[in-house]
Amino acid sequence: MRVEPTLPPAVLAAIRAPFEATGATLADVPLVQPLNLILDLAGEGLRSRLFVVQAEGGAEACLRPDFTAPVARSHIESGAAEGRYMYQGKAFRAAPEHTGRSEEFLQLGLERFDAPASQVAAADAEVIALAWGSACAGGRKDLALWLGDAALFSAFVDSLDLAPALAVRLVRIAKRPRLLQAELARAGETASGAAGDGRLADLLADLPGEGAADLLREVWGLAGIAPVGGRGPAEIAERLVAKAEARRAPALTTDQAAAVAGFLAISDRPEAALAQARRLAGPKAQALDAAIEAWSGRLSRLAEAGAPSEALWFTPGLGHAFDYYDGLTFEIRSAALGDDRPVAAGGRYDGLLARLGGGADGRAVGCMVRPWRAYAQGEV
Repeated sequence: MRVEPTLPPAVLAAIRAPFEATGATLADVPLVQPLNLILDLAGEGLRSRLFVVQAEGGAEACLRPDFTAPVARSHIESGAAEGRYMYQGKAFRAAPEHTGRSEEFLQLGLERFDAPASQVAAADAEVIALAWGSACAGGRKDLALWLGDAALFSAFVDSLDLAPALAVRLVRIAKRPRLLQAELARAGETASGAAGDGRLADLLADLPGEGAADLLREVWGLAGIAPVGGRGPAEIAERLVAKAEARRAPALTTDQAAAVAGFLAISDRPEAALAQARRLAGPKAQALDAAIEAWSGRLSRLAEAGAPSEALWFTPGLGHAFDYYDGLTFEIRSAALGDDRPVAAGGRYDGLLARLGGGADGRAVGCMVRPWRAYAQGEV
């Protein structure tokens, strides 16, 4: 496992300073996290990136891969309606053997929880500006700020006026590249399979939220069995649900599939990228028009917060290893490090709070910075 070198104290202090200036509460979360919590919130696709360990009592656990979910859970347990928390500590990511990129690294960041919807745009701009200021404090001169929006895809899908089951499926698999590509590949097909064909998959597909994984856990517990092959209930449920939905739902037309592929391929300056998204829209574009108009205001707020317009890029399909982001997403990238090693990343994840047991009207946005990557003499 690769362990990042220690930064010079003055450099680390400079990178940390923007977060300290907010007056945020310092958060401390356990190094070992429940495995099911991470997989249920971030997706089974992350399993191969986790260091799985045996926790006290025999339950599966993992070394923390990130701070967002644990900090959010701690905030909910505090009972506070609002809060700002900064953190600094080690995180751990495994990697497929052929990449050789398993690592232990220092991560710092900030999570902001606000209830009023009126504060969303201002909070987004503040967090992006904090991440930009922190990343730049490391001395790099080759940084670019990439923006995305998970909610924009949902609005785009609405514009296509698809059958409800197909629209729901597309939004659900938007951050599962293999499932999404399979959906695009079957464009022009018709729905197949009888309603009673694959009853367990059909039953799981009808359950909301994390209900499918919860039901599998309950069945396994009652039967006294355990899954084999390293796959957990969330992954197995996801595959069964995908099969059921693919069988039930009609396919995209070839024109609709081309529009979806074109939307996800957009990558340009923000104004040009948003214009491309609008040109690809279907006949019912009201929600998409509203989302694009909201981005005009968001870009103005970013400029006021200090984000440099010359460094901004927009790609609506921008995502992260963790798939709980449901609004704004962003990454700060270094030309020297490449797109797959961002210096900083973050976004909005309102829905995560409800999944952790918080209120349905909660608001959450945050960011993390990799100090060693921000360091001008760091990883190359």
